[in-house]
Amino acid sequence: MNELTLLFLLFLAVSIIIQFWLAERQKACVREHQNAVPSVFAEKVSLEEHQKAATYTLTKTNFSQKMLIIETIILLLWIFGGLLNVLDDAWRSLEWSNLWTGVAVLISFSLISTLIDIPVSIYSTFRIEAQFGFNRTTPTLFITDMFKSLILSLVIGIPFLALVLWLMESAGTLWWLYVWIVWFSFSLLMMWAFPIFIAPLFNKFQPLEDNALKERIETLLQDNGFSSQGIFVMDGSKRSGHGNAYFTGFGKNKRIVFFDTLLKGLNIEEMVAVLAHEIGHFKRKHIQKRIVLMACMSLTGLALLGWLMQQDWFYTGLGIQNQSTYIALLLFMLVLPIFTFFLHPIMAWFSRKDEFEADDFAAVEANSLALIQALVKLYKENANTLTPDPLYSAFYDSHPPAPVRIAHLSAKMNTSTS
Repeated sequence: MNELTLLFLLFLAVSIIIQFWLAERQKACVREHQNAVPSVFAEKVSLEEHQKAATYTLTKTNFSQKMLIIETIILLLWIFGGLLNVLDDAWRSLEWSNLWTGVAVLISFSLISTLIDIPVSIYSTFRIEAQFGFNRTTPTLFITDMFKSLILSLVIGIPFLALVLWLMESAGTLWWLYVWIVWFSFSLLMMWAFPIFIAPLFNKFQPLEDNALKERIETLLQDNGFSSQGIFVMDGSKRSGHGNAYFTGFGKNKRIVFFDTLLKGLNIEEMVAVLAHEIGHFKRKHIQKRIVLMACMSLTGLALLGWLMQQDWFYTGLGIQNQSTYIALLLFMLVLPIFTFFLHPIMAWFSRKDEFEADDFAAVEANSLALIQALVKLYKENANTLTPDPLYSAFYDSHPPAPVRIAHLSAKMNTSTS
């Protein structure tokens, strides 16, 4: 057992302990407050709605703890249980070229992982989400989505992986730089293509027909110099009762998308406030900053992989018998989340900071009270807990906790009226 083996097992054990400890804190906090609505929400959220959110949170947290155990066992079986060696040996026995053997190993690993995840998705969709009235997905739609995703992944993934592995084997010591250029360009291409070519494979997108709302949105966009290729309503209700809104696309190929469930729950002022929040992300250049951060992290990761794959201990320490570029890539993808787990609170802090800035923008460009009302409705409709554990939230949540976010907006509203 070399140093990497010990280091990996140490990081894995510590991360599991921390995740279970945080989950237990979250459950204790939610249970403690489940029988009383926080005072700031007392007039807006009923006790029944608050308790539903608490039960929903507890159910999902319990499920995530069980999944953590299962995922850890599967990870250890792949690495130290020899399953990666079995998979690699099976494809090597066909005596294909190293390139296509690598593509086959990576694709088959992905397919096996997807098969393992299917029971989890079924339980989550048809048991947990259905139990709380959110699931609208039929078995037929579930299977159709699964096959569409599979075909799309194969059509896009096989040539992309072939190109990456070819560069890793043929581009010399700076292969990681060329792979990064390809990967980053590919990511931008997918961001551009998603709203036009990919999303319509799974959902229907209709132009917004509410003229009053459309006029308010177009005015808001013009006032902020924001251009898009249209305002669309997505049939999100055919899969879930959860509501949402988002921007999609890249460059001039941007779209504004509302879930049909969201339109049914919010009035015009509230919809405009939600949209103003999303525009705030663009005006404060949060999207550009995240793209730059993603680019820097991926470049660093690939450079690190370029060094690791030259080290014998990288393979032996993780139970690998035969060294290869594709196994190095697969190993790196498997173990990296264990070592980067401790970056979660840092990334979450930056994300919450962006959310506050977007809220501040919406408070100026729209209406603070309308955004507060919209957020409260969304918390109710999506059964988000109003009483998360502060430490759990700080570690995981990309958005500020409900009471903190509402208090922040209320302070802005009070300041503007004083």
